[in-house]
Amino acid sequence: MATKAPDGAYFQYADAGSKKRAFDLSAIDPGAKPFSTGDKVADKAAVDALALELDELQNLFYADRRFKLLVVLQGTDTSGKDGTLRGVFGQMSALGVQTVGWKAPTAPERDHDYLWRIHQKVPGAGEVMVFNRSHYEDVLVPVVNGWITPQQTRQRYAQINDFERMLTETGTVVLKFMLHISKDEQRIRLQERLDDPTKNWKFAADDLTVRKQWKAYQQAYADAIAATGTRWAPWTVVPADSKTHRNLMIATLVKRALVGLKLRYPPAGEDLTKLRVR
Repeated sequence: MATKAPDGAYFQYADAGSKKRAFDLSAIDPGAKPFSTGDKVADKAAVDALALELDELQNLFYADRRFKLLVVLQGTDTSGKDGTLRGVFGQMSALGVQTVGWKAPTAPERDHDYLWRIHQKVPGAGEVMVFNRSHYEDVLVPVVNGWITPQQTRQRYAQINDFERMLTETGTVVLKFMLHISKDEQRIRLQERLDDPTKNWKFAADDLTVRKQWKAYQQAYADAIAATGTRWAPWTVVPADSKTHRNLMIATLVKRALVGLKLRYPPAGEDLTKLRVR
């Protein structure tokens, strides 16, 4: 299979529960740039142009109101979730776009099932919701730390698949992006947070503890993608060592998804032909 695929197919996985294609996260190079023009300046200009196009499409999406859009940004620390929010979705109107940065569940949230708090934040008609981290934390952190058994993990995969299928069957388009960076790139970005006083606030001592679990987290991500990359809610692995390429790839795929919906402005609710503004 070719390593470059501008249509994104090589980086997408939607074969959960099938033996047609196994998933191998390690086979995807975090430094790859399949959507790049080969010129960083041109790529940056393309991202800026796409952000403006997405703003126009989001306005049409909000007016159409036949669909809902849930974008999941999942990745290790420093993988670029915040940067994606700014670079790809930053031009969209706050009228119809919301974001949620998921943290560890609160005590009241722990009194419910792990999807309870997630369901409260899914988008309504005409809305775009972007998750910075997501319900997938519940099949990553507990798995790596041994808080749930393999049987419970498999149950959660099945529950997540059913949950996302319900969302798509009721009009939600689900786009899931795993921001894939290398361990070396993470080291560089974490060190920048330590060295730059304006970024110190982003650093937590626990980041180094989690980094020691790198291999376990990479396996947990691979297992989760393999189990939950479905035809109704596929995963796209985004090579994200390059911040510009990361934004270019995600913006291109979000635009493609919106254009594919064949959005339209709704007709007026009454006959406006004889009305005049005086």
